Amino acid sequence: MRSVLLALFTFLSLSIQAQVKITGTVNDADGALEGAIVFIQGTNIASITDRTGAFSLEVEAAENLALEIRLVGYKKVVKSLSFGGENSLEFNITLEPDVLGLDEVVVSANRYETDKKESPVVVNVIGSKTFNRTQSQSLAEGLNFQSGVRVETNCQNCGFTQVRLNGLEGPYTQILVNSRPVFSSLIGVYGLEMIPSYMIDRVEVVKSGGSALYGSNAIAGTINIITKEPVLNTWEARSNFSVIGGEALDWNHSVNGAYVSNNLDFGISAFATQRNRDAYDANDDGFTELVELDASTIGLKSFYKFSKNTKLNIGLNYIDEFRRGGNKLSLRPEFTDITEQLEHEILMTSAEIEQFVGDNNKLSAYISLQNTDRDSYYGGLGGSYTAEDSLLAANAYGVTDLQWVRSSNTPHSWTAGVEYQANDTDDRIPGYSRLVDQSVKSVGYYVQWEWTASDRIKFLTGARYDRSMVEGQYRVGSFQRSIDNDFGVFSPRFTFLYDINSNLQFRGGYARGFRAPQAFNEDLHIASAGGEPVFVLLSENLEKETSDALTGSWTYTKVVGKQQLEVNVQGFYTELNNPFVLVNTGSQLPNGSIIEEVRNGKGAVVAGVNTEINYALGTRWVVQTGATFQSTRFDEEQVLFEPENGGEGHLVSSQRFMRMPNAYGFGNLTYEYSDSWQFSLSNVVTGGMIVPEILQESGNLVLRNSDVFWDATIKASHHFHIGRYLHIEASAGIQNFLNSYQDDFQRGPTRDSDYIYGPGRPRTYFFSIKISNND
Repeated sequence: MRSVLLALFTFLSLSIQAQVKITGTVNDADGALEGAIVFIQGTNIASITDRTGAFSLEVEAAENLALEIRLVGYKKVVKSLSFGGENSLEFNITLEPDVLGLDEVVVSANRYETDKKESPVVVNVIGSKTFNRTQSQSLAEGLNFQSGVRVETNCQNCGFTQVRLNGLEGPYTQILVNSRPVFSSLIGVYGLEMIPSYMIDRVEVVKSGGSALYGSNAIAGTINIITKEPVLNTWEARSNFSVIGGEALDWNHSVNGAYVSNNLDFGISAFATQRNRDAYDANDDGFTELVELDASTIGLKSFYKFSKNTKLNIGLNYIDEFRRGGNKLSLRPEFTDITEQLEHEILMTSAEIEQFVGDNNKLSAYISLQNTDRDSYYGGLGGSYTAEDSLLAANAYGVTDLQWVRSSNTPHSWTAGVEYQANDTDDRIPGYSRLVDQSVKSVGYYVQWEWTASDRIKFLTGARYDRSMVEGQYRVGSFQRSIDNDFGVFSPRFTFLYDINSNLQFRGGYARGFRAPQAFNEDLHIASAGGEPVFVLLSENLEKETSDALTGSWTYTKVVGKQQLEVNVQGFYTELNNPFVLVNTGSQLPNGSIIEEVRNGKGAVVAGVNTEINYALGTRWVVQTGATFQSTRFDEEQVLFEPENGGEGHLVSSQRFMRMPNAYGFGNLTYEYSDSWQFSLSNVVTGGMIVPEILQESGNLVLRNSDVFWDATIKASHHFHIGRYLHIEASAGIQNFLNSYQDDFQRGPTRDSDYIYGPGRPRTYFFSIKISNND
């Protein structure tokens, strides 16, 4: 017994002796840095620096351990740990600025943190600084500052926006929130404007579907919205006031804050925003070009660590939004000529539990639920003095995911999982006998393998098998359609990274995807033409659409002293089989409603090049530019308008995609005059494109060539320090100061509400103020 106790005492003594305390400080050239993450590579042992830059953690002594220090906006530092029998180690670490984010960490390639430079998938990042410099109030405004990405407004009556990525329309892009597909088919129509920029930490953009972890409908790519994490004890309040076109007022207020416990076991961040925007009439005809908007958003994000290996993450977002467009906004909708009025109540919840098994395995289970209640009205007198009815819509959406990740010090990492999604939509307009009663359920099985073949070559290969079940009843007046489909699709994905040298990288990849025959976001939107509503209906025997996409990219980075240069050139080629095409059939119901039909085309090819050049001269001067040159063509002339039963008008067809410019891009220039003053100039350029227009007189469709638009914004900011921990930032400037804006809107109640293109607002003056306890 004595020998057993002696052995146990010896073991415990060795264990105690093996514990090494690591302390130190993290600074930059100006002093202590708060919020830097200090961790032992390959473990869950971490600490966060306090206001004095100090950190402390404990680790068991072992060989080949390394300490890594990271902070957003700075280059990472890695220190090898050499113990030599000591009980404590101390480090004083100085970080250098990383203005262009060359050392950024991203998660969109494989759902775990990876250095952007080491990811086989090209991941571009739009940071919170970009949203701030460009005065973007919502996600919809900030997405334009990334090559290959373009957001446009598609309706004067409701303000419907959609994102177009790599030359493809909205439904080809998968929008994620914190790496999860929580956007339903109903809120996708207006959701880009519903997400305030203040809740966003960064947006990661993956062009083309290079990762097998995300749904096969990510044909054009993935936009991953990463919300702010609770990292520090912070608070912030800000207000923005804008005058649109010298007439409409736009108020936007927000507060947010975060709390993290001293032992880092618990953290919570929360925010609330309120936006009130007046409607704007560009041509003084009494009808809106920008809709009236009243939106409130609240949300929180929290984590709790039951142990160092078990972590619970919880998210909650609630959106209450009212929007109205048309004319005579002070009257009840039924007494106007045209009104589209929508009230959304959206609740999104999510929970994820992460279980680490040793240092190499992580098992995560995730569930999210989203419910949308929409009360909306479409109608009015329409110029023909026939009153219409109202619309009631509801949507429920859920995602469940079980995922296993294995990573190690070996060259191999594995990710596998199963994802279940359910989306039920019930959208009814009694006055027009319109119904969308749709249920879409899908199960996706995926596996992905990352192999570091050498110091220069890394492969990421994987596959998905998606089983989709679509049941739907679709009706507009006497037109009825139904779908009952149950099918499976296998989608392989493959990408690789080759480091040619320390400055030059090449990436290439292939991805296959599909879109199920169902009603998508845009199909639920209602336009108007000739004073009558325009409804979208699925065609008989609509088949699934498939895609094959190839990408290749070159990335060159160079750091000389305080100067940073990054050049990206990415080519893309996407072939669509049985693409969904929207055709104006010329058909009209007895009540005058116009029918557009979704049909399968023969095929299409979208190809082009995205280019980006970013340069930083220290922290004072920063230039970011991007341009896209593309070709979007069907294999053969595609019918866009066909007169009903040989009636009036001519057949209209085109090989070009509508609303797709062959060239577009952006540019940002930032100059920090001092620690207190900052000036920025940003510009979004949209090249000429073909835009369809339904003529007011005849109802026939014609194709127009749009102008080139230069949407330029200038902004000046001044930073005040009041005491040590209170900061005030005041900003003012002009958005679209060249007033580059569409000038040929149709007029009156019989206008084509979808004939809107170019920048989302005319010249706008703004002033904003922010108060916070951190810079």
